[in-house]
Amino acid sequence: MNRNILTYLIVFLLLPFVAGAQFISKDKREKKEVVVVSGLNSEQELCRVIGSKFAVPTVNYEPVTPPKFWKKGILTEVGFSQVSLTNWAAGGSGSVALNTYVNAHINYAKGNMYWENRGQFTYGFVQSFQDGYRKSSDKIVLDSKFGYRAVDKFYFSAVFNFTSQFSPGFNYASDGTATMVSKMFAPAYMSLGLGIDYKPGKGEVFSLNFAPLTGSTVIVTDSLLRARYSNAPDEAVRFELGAQLTANLKYEIFKNCKLTTTLNLFSDYLNEPQNIQIKWDFRADLKINKFLSSSLRTNLIYDDKILIADKNGHSAPRVQFQEIFSLSFTYTFGEFVK
Repeated sequence: MNRNILTYLIVFLLLPFVAGAQFISKDKREKKEVVVVSGLNSEQELCRVIGSKFAVPTVNYEPVTPPKFWKKGILTEVGFSQVSLTNWAAGGSGSVALNTYVNAHINYAKGNMYWENRGQFTYGFVQSFQDGYRKSSDKIVLDSKFGYRAVDKFYFSAVFNFTSQFSPGFNYASDGTATMVSKMFAPAYMSLGLGIDYKPGKGEVFSLNFAPLTGSTVIVTDSLLRARYSNAPDEAVRFELGAQLTANLKYEIFKNCKLTTTLNLFSDYLNEPQNIQIKWDFRADLKINKFLSSSLRTNLIYDDKILIADKNGHSAPRVQFQEIFSLSFTYTFGEFVK
């Protein structure tokens, strides 16, 4: 009897310890399960609980625009006019006239280097009901200039130019007789000059290029036209070597009215270098609205190697001048700024 009482007394005394051990073991198992589920240990869970009591700040990310090294654009112009006469006492002739102009560029600039490329294409005609079809303007001009900064605003440069026309051109006598004086690649001028380019400002506002080493070719594929451009009868390509000076200027007189001019001077070391060849292009543009503009274009050329006959048939070097005024529908593509 005493032994049983002693046994019950021992069990009664050990019961709290056994229950406490089971409770601790259960709590440890639960904590282990939490760690497994959340992937956090107790210290990390404590940090999470404390952090959850604070508002999460909102971060506004500004998109970063990558730099653009290429710029390209196209300007197109189409001018049209029509004249019709019926029993018109003052006389005259009905006609239809069309002038088109395309100016495209694609330029690259990065760090100390730039590469500028431009193509200009002009074509116009007059269809007279009395005199028939006559070309009024025709030009192909391709320019490319590469530069690498030498110091400050001066760049080592290489300048390329190609000039020709699309279709045959004619001179017309008083009796209406037509004499062909040009066609595609008759003539065509191609030049490459190495020198220094001065660009005091950004973009194409002003630049001055001097190329003391410039090679030029005069191409006349039609043997009947070679004498007119001072090529020998069997000389399809005539080579010139000289110095070239080119100035470019863009100027905004007032809002929507801009002037653009290019002056090119060339001296041939190999043949009478004192006779300077001159090419001067001038253009004034007035933007009327988004799709309508007026423009005045002039081209002046003097080349002592181009012989032009007067009304008496005497051929000699003469100043060539062309003027075109037009009211045109215009449209631009890309980054071309009118």
